Amino acid sequence: MRLALLGSLCASTVASAAAQRRYAILDNDWSSTAFAVFLMALDGGIDVLALTDCTGDTWQHQETLHALATLELGNLSCIPVVPGATWPLLQTPERLQAWESIYGPLVWQGAFAAPNYTAEAQGADPTGGDPNRIVPAAFVEGLPATKPMNTTNAANFMVEMVRKYPGQVSIYAAGPLTNVALAVRMDPDFAENAKELVIMGGYVDVELLQATGSLLMANINSDINLIMDPEAASIALTAPFPNITIAGNVANQVISTQAFLDQVIQVNNSYSNLMYKYYGTEFPFWDETAMALLVDPSINTNSTNVFVAVDTAYGSPSYGNIHVYQKALAPPNTRSVQYVFEVDGGKLQDMIMHAVQYPPQVC
Repeated sequence: MRLALLGSLCASTVASAAAQRRYAILDNDWSSTAFAVFLMALDGGIDVLALTDCTGDTWQHQETLHALATLELGNLSCIPVVPGATWPLLQTPERLQAWESIYGPLVWQGAFAAPNYTAEAQGADPTGGDPNRIVPAAFVEGLPATKPMNTTNAANFMVEMVRKYPGQVSIYAAGPLTNVALAVRMDPDFAENAKELVIMGGYVDVELLQATGSLLMANINSDINLIMDPEAASIALTAPFPNITIAGNVANQVISTQAFLDQVIQVNNSYSNLMYKYYGTEFPFWDETAMALLVDPSINTNSTNVFVAVDTAYGSPSYGNIHVYQKALAPPNTRSVQYVFEVDGGKLQDMIMHAVQYPPQVC
């Protein structure tokens, strides 16, 4: 009897521990220096089920190889890489360029910029042209030896994992929301059964910054993640996720500095070395801010709940941007989201630094 009772208690403890585990799928337009995102998740005790990708800053096929290669740096290849959408739902380079011809050009167009073979020869990721084209010179981390998962795609994988771990899977999206939207459309229960959606993107009230600042300031405040696939963003941000957190303007709060990089390299490993050499000091910690909010919500020091809608009117100058509303004035078929205004910048930098300097060993 005592053995039976002990066995029952052990089984109950195991089941309880499994129910408390935190899982995440990390969807991003991966690059040579995007690795801090998955290192932060692992450092925060989150089980990363996979890295997924879709066309954003560069083409999806190039991103897949970046994801594989940066995982290999830390012997983390037990984490699968699941390829996602090569194309947005509607947006194309030609369609974006036609819109720009009326409403003005974007400083950064991601994969939809015209090909620049000179820049590619010097190490830039591919833009324009053939979406399947791979540019080896861009792999400062080295080309990968491992292969992506070839038995499914990102949207299917998201649906399968949420069914397997209902209420426990966080969906992190720091690129266009194409894969998330496809998963929402594939399974009507997907969003409701996920734990949450955390995105990087969704700027508000930035027109004066774009108009009066430098081109770099205009670039930093343009919503390319949503503009690359406005229709997908609208689907994702109206889906019934239990919670949606938006790291929009706040993602611009903390910018990489040389002093920060000098600290990072004090612990020299493959990741800190790569970050020191290639992360740069022009841009904010965009993706890392969104990940920090997922790992430790207490980093959020100022936020509010608002209703949001993505402008999906192709004939609008704000196509691909969000509008925010109070409940009484919100359009039909919108929902409340958590919009973060401010994070603890020192804590954010500490989280990034610790994850990069001491990469978790989980494989």
